This record gives sequence, C-alpha cells and structure tokens, in this order.
Amino acid sequence: MNSASAAQTHNPTKAPSAIHNSGDKRFKMLDATIKRYQYQQDALIEVLHKAQELFGFLETDVLFYVAHSLKLPPSRVYGVATFYHLFSLAPSGVHTCVVCTGTACYVKGAQAILTELENAENIHAGETTADHQVSLLTARCLGACGIAPAVVFDGAVLGNQTAESVCDRIKAWLEGKERSSS
Repeated sequence: MNSASAAQTHNPTKAPSAIHNSGDKRFKMLDATIKRYQYQQDALIEVLHKAQELFGFLETDVLFYVAHSLKLPPSRVYGVATFYHLFSLAPSGVHTCVVCTGTACYVKGAQAILTELENAENIHAGETTADHQVSLLTARCLGACGIAPAVVFDGAVLGNQTAESVCDRIKAWLEGKERSSS
C-alpha cells in the first residue's frame, strides 16, 4: 500500500484503545473540538485549552491522546503544555494564590511573602497543599507595579500585600471564613 492510500485509511479520531473505550464523555467533547479544528497540528494550543477546561488539568493520558489525535510527537505536546504558564499538569487546589515576582513586587517584598507562604503551608511555588485546598503559584509580572507587592487570590488582584495579610487570607480560606479583602 502506498503512503497516500495509507493516509486515507488512517482514522485520526481513533485514540489509544484504553482511553477511547473508557466511556468518558469528556474525550468525546475533546474529539469534537479536534474535529472542529480539522485535526490541524497548528490548533494544538486551542485543543490543549479545551482539554484543560474539560479535565481541570493536563494529565499524561490526555497529552498522549491529543498527540495521537493530532499526529504530533508526545514531546511536542508536552513541550507546549509546559512552556505556557496557563497550562497545568497537576490538579489545582480549590483556591489559587499567585504571588507576583516582577521587579517592583520583588523590591517591595514579594520574596518574603513567598517564603512565608511556603513555610506556613509546607509547599513550594508551583505546588498544591496535600488537602488540595490551595495552589501556590508565581507570575513574572502582573502589570500592577503601582500597587506592589501584588498577589492574586482566586483571580482577584490585591495590592500592597504583606506576608501577614497573605497568610491571613490563606488561613481564612482553610478555615472556611473567606474574606472579601485584606
């Protein structure tokens, strides 16, 4: 069989059998997205966004599924997923705390905030607490230099933060007494 007829008989929607036969409707929804982009390799970022939206994070099986569906090497899919900070390879916590480490925030104490949080919650930046309640992340710059140091709590940017105010906010989350501002 020549390569042209082999390409015609290859079914690009057929996934690895363990995933394809799982019955997980999220894979069917992901298939619809892949089909909408006509299996184009340059739609990788859009497909990964949809996969993360459906699954909450990009676990290894999902990365292999996307690679297989788009006929891409798994290393390329993994490379894109790890390059962009919007993608996560691990489940996120219920709450997310992002400490800005840009120059203005760093000069005004971001590192002290980060160090205090890491010690208080026994995690490092990029990790989630064992109870899956809080994910601690960093950002190179939030563009909120005028209110440095800035921290993002579940999507809300708060400025002029201190290690104490940030730890209090996290403690409130963990106690279930979420406050509206710090």
